[in-house]
Amino acid sequence: MNAIYDLLKPVDFIIVGIYLILLIAIAYWVSFVQKKNKDENLFLANRSLGWASIGFTMWGTNVGPSMLVASASIGYSTGIVAGNFAWYAFVFIFMLAVVFAPRYLGANVSTLPEFLGKRFGENTRNILAWYTLITILISWLSLGLFAGGVLIRQLLGLEMWLSVIIMVVVATLFVIAGGLKTIAYTSVFQMILLIAVSLVLVGIGVSKAGGIMAIYEKTPAHYWNLFLPASDKDFPWPAILLGYPIMGVWFFCTEQSMVQSVLGAKSLKQGQLGANFIGWLKILDVPLFMIPGVLCYILYPHLKNPDEAYLVMVTNLFPPGMKGLIIVVLIACLISTIGASLNSVSTVFTMDIYIKKYKPEATNKDIVRIGRIITVISALASVSVALAIDLLKDRLNLFNVFQSVLGFLAPPMTVAFLFGVLWKRTTAKAINIVLTVGTAFCLVVGILYLWVIPSDKWPHFLLLSFYLSIVLSVMTYLISVFDKQGALKLQTAAYFKSAGKPGKQVWIMWTLLIVVMLGLYIFFNGH
Repeated sequence: MNAIYDLLKPVDFIIVGIYLILLIAIAYWVSFVQKKNKDENLFLANRSLGWASIGFTMWGTNVGPSMLVASASIGYSTGIVAGNFAWYAFVFIFMLAVVFAPRYLGANVSTLPEFLGKRFGENTRNILAWYTLITILISWLSLGLFAGGVLIRQLLGLEMWLSVIIMVVVATLFVIAGGLKTIAYTSVFQMILLIAVSLVLVGIGVSKAGGIMAIYEKTPAHYWNLFLPASDKDFPWPAILLGYPIMGVWFFCTEQSMVQSVLGAKSLKQGQLGANFIGWLKILDVPLFMIPGVLCYILYPHLKNPDEAYLVMVTNLFPPGMKGLIIVVLIACLISTIGASLNSVSTVFTMDIYIKKYKPEATNKDIVRIGRIITVISALASVSVALAIDLLKDRLNLFNVFQSVLGFLAPPMTVAFLFGVLWKRTTAKAINIVLTVGTAFCLVVGILYLWVIPSDKWPHFLLLSFYLSIVLSVMTYLISVFDKQGALKLQTAAYFKSAGKPGKQVWIMWTLLIVVMLGLYIFFNGH
C-alpha cells in the first residue's frame, strides 16, 4: 500500500496548513493573550476547567493513532466485542465522579502521589511518584510516540526520527507555553475535528456498503455481540466482566494523565459533569473507530493484515482533496495524547519530587521554570526510547514487551487506591508493600506468563489480572489488620472525606448515561 503522501493534492496541503495555523492560534491565545494571574497554577489550568474541557481532554488523552488502527483491526476481525473497553468504562468513570473525584478535590492536591502521600506519608508519596513517572514515560510517551511514528511513516513516507521529533516538538511547545489550559482548549478543537472526520469516513463507508441493514446482513451475527461465549479464545465474557474492572479502575481513576484534568476542575460539580461527558464520548468509540473495521470487512474482505483496515478505508474511500483530513486527525490525536502525558510527568516530578525534597520554599516562578525544564527533558527521553524501540524491533520487540509488562502494573495500583480511599483501617505499611513487593510479584508473574510458561497453561490475561488483584487485596487486608504500629498512626493520619455529594444535575446526567449504556448492552447481545 502506497503512502497517502503519494495521493495528496494541493488542497490537502492547504487543509493541513489551515489546521496547524488554527491550532497554533488557539494555543497562542490561551498562553499569551488571555489575562493570567502571576500565581496561576500552570499544571492544573489554575483550577479553571469546565465540564466540556475536562471531557474532551480526557477523551483526547485516551484516543491515539494506535487506538484508531487497533480498533479498526479488531472490528475487521471480530466485530464490536472490543467495544467493551469503551462502553464498560462508564462504570469506572462513574466511580471516578462519585467516589474518587470528591476525595481528590477535597484533599486539594495537584497529583495522585500527593493524595496518597497525605493519607499514608512521604514514603508512599515517593514510591508512587517514581512509579507514576516511569509508567507515563514508557506507556503514554514512548510507546505512543513509537506507534504514532510508525503510522506517520506509513502515511507520509517520513523517516521515523523525523516523524517522532515533529510530534514531540509541537506537543512540547504547547505544554511549555500554557500547561494544562492550552492542552484543554486545543483538545476541544481537536476532538471535535476528530468526530467530524470520522463521521465522514463512516458515512461514506455505510453508503458504499449499501446501508445499515445490508451491513448487518453481510456480517457474521456474532460481530454484533458485546459478550461472547466463555469458550471464546480472545474475548470470553467472564474475562471481560471480572478482569477489565482492574484495568478500568487503574486507567480511569488512578492514572495521573487521565485524572489531571479533573484535578483542574473549577468545582466538584464541573469535575463530575466532565467525567460524565467523557462517558458519553466513549459511546462514540464503537461507531467512529470500530465500525470502519466492520465496513472494511464488507468492502475489502480479503485483507492479508487486518491492521491495514483503517488505512485501506481512508485510501480507497476518501475522495481527492479529503485525504489531508486524515493527516489532520492523526496529528490531533498525537498532540492531545503526548501533550497531556508531558504535562503529567512535569507535574508529578515538580510537585512530588523537586518541591518536596529539594526546594520546599519554591515560588510559583520557580515551579513554572522547573516544570518547563522537566517537560523538555521528558520529551528528549521519550524520543530516545521511541527510537530505541524502532532500532531494536527486529531483534527484540520492545513495543510488545513494554505494552505487555505494563498490563501487570494495574492490580497493585487498583488495590492501593481502592483500599486507600474506601477503607479507613488501611495502613501505610500495607500500601507500601503492595506498591513495591506487590508490583514485583505481578511483574514476575507477567514474565512467566509472557515468555516462560506456555500461554495455554494460563487463564485469560484479564482473568489473571483479576486473580492477582484478589491476592493483593488479601495481602493488604492481612497486613493492615496485623500492623499494630500502623494502626496507632492511623489515629493521626489524614482521611479525606468527600468534598461534597453529587447535585441534582449530576445525578440526572449520570442516570441518563447509565440507562443508555444498559440499553446498548441489551441491544448488542443475543445476535
